[in-house]
Amino acid sequence: MSATASAADAWMRIRGLTKSFAGELALDRADLDIERGRVHGLVGANGAGKSTLIRCLAGVTTPDQGSVTIAGSELQMGSPQASERAGLAFIHQELNLIPHFSALQNMLLGAPKVTRFGMIDWKRSGVAARAAAERVGIRFPLDTKVSELSVAQRWLVMIGKALTRDASMIAMDEPTASLSEPESEQLFAIIRDLAAQGVAILYVSHRLEEVLQLCDRITVLRDGRIVSQAERGALDKKGLVRAIIGHAIRTPDARDRLAADRGRQPVFSARSIAWKQAVKDVSLDLYKGEVLALGGLVGAGRTEFAHLVAGLARPEAGHLELDGKRLDVANPSEAVKAGIALVPEERRSQGVMLQRSVAFNINISTLKLLRSVPGLPFLSDAKSRRQAESLVAHLGIKTPGVTAKIAGLSGGNQQKALIARWLNAGTKLLILDEPSRGVDVGAREEIHDAIRALARSGVGILVISSDVEELTLLADRVLVMREGRVTGELTGADITEARIIELSYHDAHDDQGEAA
Repeated sequence: MSATASAADAWMRIRGLTKSFAGELALDRADLDIERGRVHGLVGANGAGKSTLIRCLAGVTTPDQGSVTIAGSELQMGSPQASERAGLAFIHQELNLIPHFSALQNMLLGAPKVTRFGMIDWKRSGVAARAAAERVGIRFPLDTKVSELSVAQRWLVMIGKALTRDASMIAMDEPTASLSEPESEQLFAIIRDLAAQGVAILYVSHRLEEVLQLCDRITVLRDGRIVSQAERGALDKKGLVRAIIGHAIRTPDARDRLAADRGRQPVFSARSIAWKQAVKDVSLDLYKGEVLALGGLVGAGRTEFAHLVAGLARPEAGHLELDGKRLDVANPSEAVKAGIALVPEERRSQGVMLQRSVAFNINISTLKLLRSVPGLPFLSDAKSRRQAESLVAHLGIKTPGVTAKIAGLSGGNQQKALIARWLNAGTKLLILDEPSRGVDVGAREEIHDAIRALARSGVGILVISSDVEELTLLADRVLVMREGRVTGELTGADITEARIIELSYHDAHDDQGEAA
């Protein structure tokens, strides 16, 4: 379909969609047209209304006002079954998979092929799922349990699951957040192929470069309202950022980089660390007050290395040092006692306790300091509240109050709460795995400010990120890994996206061969 398709030709027409929660407008009279055969980008800060709009389309949330028509027929609102019958499929940001089921079972869950007697036709279902897996580029056996898959592989299962359904529209929420560049390009090829077949794609992402590259049309939401709609090429990244946050974003220059004292003893060292086939002969030093980043593609061994440092696994070769002393931790609890903390990639399932308060999530690492009487297992509510409120103010965490459940906070504010958890805990080394995954550009800047503030207090920071731009903005030094090995080190003006990408594809053996 032509990029200039008129509203009259739109397959889906959204008119006046409005939704309030507790008196606060989450979506304010949204008008939007979606055509089949096009990739429609939906962007905005956390809390801008993107999720509310998608939940209304999915039938999970019933709008207060407004309507949605699909191919001329009005969609029954508030009914997931009606949305599915209308040909709408949704891939949400948080992975909705059953860990002990296989990839195949997860792909077929809820929509298997059936016989004329109503029984599951496993043969036809398997053929359909394997065809979808082939289109997504899944290379692992489909009988593999989801619990054994990486985050990137789980995302591929989610995408394959959507492809087993003959959907007229597929909404994708942050599908590339944990994918490597080649995997992302593979997904983009799939999306273009689906669009060429007449499928409408609603693409939600905080990665603005891929939105600009992929989408035929981009809609920007801010504070529940649609503030901009533009065809491909009408906006550049700066213009898109300005529309999202309402002002230009600050870009740190060289003066913002933290100056680590490398004349002293490193706060943390790794020497010839090896573990299975994931980590091979990794050595590095991290200094007090330094932000050291590990770059590379998904599967490079960065997360596995972080798990070795944090006590989730033990090295098979080599050794670790903290403050010049040998470090041998058998579990995360011992690592925390030694002064090492990990903020994991999957913050909702592995980091925050969603049904507990903001104060509880922040204070859990320092409960001994908050006792009413030293030595007795009774906490002082006043101390707990004061510490949480102080850290909330210090890091600019947006919350109705420290007693509110953390589940109600945006992803960026949940991440800042996880960072706050370690501010008063005597942490010497903080490891952050994909710290700004799934957050908007404004929240990313705030998270970076929080990380720099922690480094200025003397903590050594180890950051793992697949966002190459994030590495250039945040790190004092970057080590790039590929296939378990460090392929290069970048400092100062050499920390550029081009050099990081180059080293991400660079074989460490090449240097060894040249040296020989």
